[in-house]
Amino acid sequence: MKVAIIRHGSTHWNKERRAQGKSDIPLDADGRIDAEKLAGRLHSEKWDVLYSSPLHRAKQTAEIIATSVGLEIRYDERLQEADGGQIEGTTEDERIEKWGENWRSLELGMEKPDSLIKRSLEFIEDMITRDQGKNIIIVSHGAWISHLLRELDPENVTEEHMKNTSVSELFLRQGKWQCDLFNCTLHLDK
Repeated sequence: MKVAIIRHGSTHWNKERRAQGKSDIPLDADGRIDAEKLAGRLHSEKWDVLYSSPLHRAKQTAEIIATSVGLEIRYDERLQEADGGQIEGTTEDERIEKWGENWRSLELGMEKPDSLIKRSLEFIEDMITRDQGKNIIIVSHGAWISHLLRELDPENVTEEHMKNTSVSELFLRQGKWQCDLFNCTLHLDK
């Protein structure tokens, strides 16, 4: 079982370094171009199932991939980004100005990592049951992906920032997940 986990293409909020969370921000022009490059990369491989977060930026990325690989998209709410609460739409400087240097320690309505990991693992368990032995593409978001990958294969996954349109590949081997490719954007170099 092979699973390619992909972060959505870029948005204008990514470029402004604004926290997006569950805010429904669309891809920008670069994000669409990069998603096309990614779709070209995936086109030559065999894929059976395509899942996506329903948030616009992931949905648009998945639609571009779906056209290239010839699959219908299955949307799942559990693939959405971590809820950013009150920080959504703000930059680091704006957060410091509003809440101070220690804003991360405040209760600002942000989804806790445990909650994010719980729903991502529930999705993975359901996916294994439904799609055993298939090659699967998942389009999601940076925090969702990094938390899930560190949970499933902490030996091979670093705390590196997930790049837009990056591909990370997981393989289920004898009941254990292994991340053989992490945060790869080689398709953007072409």
